[in-house]
Amino acid sequence: MYQVSEKRYDSMKYYSCGKSGLKLPVVSLGLWHNFGENADYENMKKLCFTAFDNGITHYDLANNYGPPYGSAEKNFGKIMKEELGCYRDELLISTKAGYDMWAGPYGNWGSRKYLLASLDQSLKRMGLEYVDIFYHHRMDPETPLEETMGALDQAVKSGKALYAGLSNYNGEKLAEATAILDDLKCPFVINQNRYSIFDRTIENNGLKETAKKLGKGIIAFSPLAQGLLTDKYLYGIPEDSRIKKDGRYIQENALTSKRLEQIKKLNELACERGQTLAQMALAWVLRDGVVTSVLIGASKPQQILDNIEAADNTDFSGEELDIIEKIYLSNM
Repeated sequence: MYQVSEKRYDSMKYYSCGKSGLKLPVVSLGLWHNFGENADYENMKKLCFTAFDNGITHYDLANNYGPPYGSAEKNFGKIMKEELGCYRDELLISTKAGYDMWAGPYGNWGSRKYLLASLDQSLKRMGLEYVDIFYHHRMDPETPLEETMGALDQAVKSGKALYAGLSNYNGEKLAEATAILDDLKCPFVINQNRYSIFDRTIENNGLKETAKKLGKGIIAFSPLAQGLLTDKYLYGIPEDSRIKKDGRYIQENALTSKRLEQIKKLNELACERGQTLAQMALAWVLRDGVVTSVLIGASKPQQILDNIEAADNTDFSGEELDIIEKIYLSNM
């Protein structure tokens, strides 16, 4: 039986999520990868225990994480039932709906029917009475925004979620959604978006600036660009890498000669800062205080421990930021 560390909160930093009272650990654990049916269950437990033992209280899921869809929630639910359930009030658990989940017209996008049914399914898979954050996973070009936001409001007011969140929204839609949720008096506190040295979408589409202006938190997923912003690929593609083992989200053609040159130059800068490339990449995302937390994935417990150290140094000199920007622009 898992024995929790008594010193689990000693070294972790917690940042307020925008202007809300909710605090997130500066590093959160995502279950996007390595929690499906093809993953080792004992390793899943080790990842969750290592995270919690070191102050990572936030576990992030979605209805279709796996593979197959739903399996990450099932496996996490088993861990909660067997090991972590007694610590429920110390944990922050989030899930999402918005991408393809089941067949037919009611298993995708942002309708009220889909979102509320999906949340019920997620709670059943995880064996929970509520989640702390329920996200709409992506913008829906057809469903009226009022309907989608109304469903999030209903999820909260029914007691099945404590807070509402939005994922993969741009600045314009974030502002519109916030106005609706404010009118409904729904506690919407967080945006989840892709953000890294290599992916500046939230800077370009207004999301980052709008979230700051409105006092909403941001949690960044893929801050290591699916592993490219680590030392993993400096000398080729390892057989146990995500590129080799799981080509759903990153393929070999992503590692071009220009990209590899960028990675090597960034690694040199990280070494000068006394950090690994992964630590520097995470620190860069957190550098200005607008991003509340970085969402990491892990296949080994040591990766979690290494990544936590990123929070020890999130300060960058103007010269360092200029170097990173020059490296980033060299592949444009």
